[in-house]
Order: sequence, then C-alpha cells, then structure tokens
Amino acid sequence: MAIELNEGFKCALGAIQDGKNVFVTGRAGTGKSTLLEYFRAHTKERIAVLAPTGVAALNVHGVTIHSFFKFKPDITLEKAKKSAQRILKEKEYALLYQEVKCIIIDEVSMVRADVLDCVDAFLRIARKKKFEPFGGCQMIFIGDLYQLPPVVNSQDRQIFKEHYQSPYFFSAHCLENFSMEYIELEKIYRQNDDVFIGLLNAIRNRTVTDDDLTFFNARVQPAFEPPRNQMWISLTPTNDAAQRINEMRLREIKGRTYTYRAHTRGTFDEKQAPTEYELRVKIGSQIMIVNNDANGRWVNGTVARITDIESTPDKPDTIWVTLPDGSEEDVAPHSWDLFSYTYNPHTKSLDTETIGAFMQYPLRLAWAVTIHKSQGKTFDRVIIDMDRGAFAHGQTYVALSRCRTLEGIILKRPIKKNHIILDWRVMDFVTKFQYKKSDDLLSLDKKIAMIQKAIAAGKSLEIVYLKKQDEKSRRIITPRLIDEMMYEGKPFLGMEAYCHARRDMRVFRIDRILEMKSA
Repeated sequence: MAIELNEGFKCALGAIQDGKNVFVTGRAGTGKSTLLEYFRAHTKERIAVLAPTGVAALNVHGVTIHSFFKFKPDITLEKAKKSAQRILKEKEYALLYQEVKCIIIDEVSMVRADVLDCVDAFLRIARKKKFEPFGGCQMIFIGDLYQLPPVVNSQDRQIFKEHYQSPYFFSAHCLENFSMEYIELEKIYRQNDDVFIGLLNAIRNRTVTDDDLTFFNARVQPAFEPPRNQMWISLTPTNDAAQRINEMRLREIKGRTYTYRAHTRGTFDEKQAPTEYELRVKIGSQIMIVNNDANGRWVNGTVARITDIESTPDKPDTIWVTLPDGSEEDVAPHSWDLFSYTYNPHTKSLDTETIGAFMQYPLRLAWAVTIHKSQGKTFDRVIIDMDRGAFAHGQTYVALSRCRTLEGIILKRPIKKNHIILDWRVMDFVTKFQYKKSDDLLSLDKKIAMIQKAIAAGKSLEIVYLKKQDEKSRRIITPRLIDEMMYEGKPFLGMEAYCHARRDMRVFRIDRILEMKSA
C-alpha cells in the first residue's frame, strides 16, 4: 500500500508501535482509514479491528464491538462482567481475549460511553487483570468527534443524564484515569483549496461568520437539475427523503427493471448489509459502487452509471457501468464475508473465521444517499438538501465535507447558522485534552522561560496556538512582555507579542500555546 507517510502518520505509527494507547483524530479527508489499513498491513502484533456498526465494520474489514465481545443489544455493565466470567470457562474463547495485543476501534465518534465501559469491564475479567484499564490491552481509537455522534434512543437518554457527562466515548468512566496519546492528523487529502478548507473548518467548529455563509450560499440553486451527462449525488438527512428521490428517478427511466436478490450464507444480519437485499436497477441508473475493486478500477463510494446489462443463461448477469473518468467496466456479484476472530494456539496468532456471507452486486441506487451513509465517502459533485434542517451534531459538516471542491456543491436551500449543530461537550473535551498534552510536553514554567529568553535576546518564536473554539493556527511572533491580564473579568497569564502574519501587536494566553520553538 503506497501512501505518503507525513509527519502526522509517522507520529501516530510511532506511538502505536511503542505500545501506547492512542486517540487518532483529524478533520474529514485526513487519511484516518488509510492509516488504519497501513498499520494493519505492516504490524506483526495480534490485533483486532472493531467498529460500532455493521456497515462501518465491513468497510474496515473488521467486526462490530458487540459481535467481538458477544454482547447483546441490551448490554449493561453487570451483563458484560457475567459474560466475561462465562468466557473464562471456555478455554478457546478465553485465549482470544487474553492473547490479543491491540484493539482498534474505528469510527469511535459513534461509540457510546456505556458500551466502552462494558468493553473495559469485560477485558479486565477475561484477561485476568482486574486493576488495569481494558485488562492491559493496548487501545487505539480512531475517528473525528465533530462528525456524526452516537445514537441514543429516548429510553436511554435518562440513563445518560444520571450516569454520564455525555454519550460520547470520552465520557466513559473507564477513561477517567486512562493514559492516552492524542494525535491529530492535519494534512487534508480530500480538498486542496485553502479557502474551502478554511470554510469547512469554520462549519466544523461553528465559528462560521455571515461572510462564510455567503460563500456557501452562493451555491444555492433551488431549481437545479443535473445535466444528463453528469453524475451528481444528492445528500439528505433522512432515509425517507433519499429513498423518495431514488424511486422517483428510477421511475423516470423507461425500460426494463432488473431485480437482483441477495443470497446469504451462515450468520448474516441483513441490517449490516452494505446494499439492498432486493436491488432494483435499470439501464441508465445512477449507482454507487460499495466495494473496493481488487484491480483498483474503483473504490468504495465511486458514483457511476449503468450503461448495459448482459444476461447469459446459467450465469449471473454482467452489469456494465461508466465510471467518472469515462471508462466502462463490468461489475460482477460480490461476497462480503462476516467473520469472527479466533486465537490459533499453534501459530500463536489471531485468525479470522468466516461465519456468514452476503452475496449481491456491489451497487446501490445513488441519485441520493443519506448524510449518515455518506460518511467516509468522497464525491466530485453533490446536491445538498437539508430539507427541514439538520437534526444532529456534525451533520452539516459531514455533508459539506464530502465534496472535493466548493464548485462541486449545489445547495437546494441556504445554509443557516441553526443548521450547524455543534455539541459543545465535544469542543470542551478536544481543547482540554490538547492543553493537557501540551502541558505534559512543555510545562507552563518552561514556556515562560522560553518566552523570557526570546524577549531578552530580541528573538522570534514559532508557535502553535489553540483558541477556545478549537481553532489551531501556526504563527511567528516576537514577544514583548509577559504579564497578568484580564478578559471578561477573569485573570490570565498573557504574552504581548508582535504577530508577523497580522503585522501588529497581539495578546496570547500562554496556557493555550500548544507548541513553541525558536523561529
């Protein structure tokens, strides 16, 4: 797998290889999934890759958290403990949990705090290390907390109000005294326009201004109809809206409807399927391909159009599609395997055993998809219709950040500030975690000493500064003085310095300087 090992990747891989517990995060398009795949391809450790949902697990060739730990949907702390005690009586299963070296949880933004506490309780018992977090297993969490949140139904909301600060994984009680590295991947690969990247970041942390919204809302075209020779995909908040658009567009195409029914083998919950059990398409249908082609012709999320369907007796139909680059390729049925991890005592490795399979054409109608199903995907042209508005944290950010360029976005209706929902508990966790990490690496006393030295020598410093809204900036400053200062009636230790980028004097809170070195 050829990837660019940028500084963020090297830092994350180094921490993981050193056996540290790590939370790898980053904005949309920074290569978090690529990092996971690279590590899995190159590590010799016994690892298990998990995800909160079936579709997310299939995307990373992993298993769900619930299936790995044999949790039922109604898992509780006491049930997790009892399950682990039963596991200890079954040597084959017990070895799996005792020998796994590292557990990776992808899409951790969607993992509930109570589920993570159940994982911790289970591993402490199953690994016979009751006083070590997660039974001493190395934990790697991957995901962007500014994207879609955990699902909490109405029945569970009261439980979270009484027992947790929030439903997010970071509110799990097991993390209260848990040592974890925080590594943020910063280089964005999906977009390369700095203005667009800046606008997306303003949406992400809800620092968006009226001028920023003007940029986006210049893309509003309520009556826009995609040209027939171009492939545009509509992103909507709800399943009903997406299904309505797809069915309407399918009816508009004259000609035969081809219906393909999936086949399942063994244990496979249809709710985890990456596409419909009964797939209905026509020649001319716009579709999304939902697997990675072994020959590299497409990736999961590629939007294409069906141009022909060849039917041959005693053989599956061959579906021909035109890809965005104009090439025409044949698509055959694909099998998604559902597997479980087992421990092989002879090779002393974690093996995978196929327990079920879902066989279907790797396609789904894609004139429209939900914003939720678009997470992790990249598109060239999107039509965003927020319908009645966003209803979840991160929803608008996920929708806008799917597209490579601002010019590739059409809005059916203007974006308003109330469409941008941010759970401030996320921002509070992320900023405080980074301030703590900075203080561990470079204490306040050391920062003051470096600044005083620069003032005495008339030298400049290069700093990474983090504002309260999780806005991070790199800048070169020439410090003038350190003093106790006031903001909104509250004192803080501040530094007055000349900012070379702004070309004027600025005040910086010293405790919000994440990194500092001589310029």
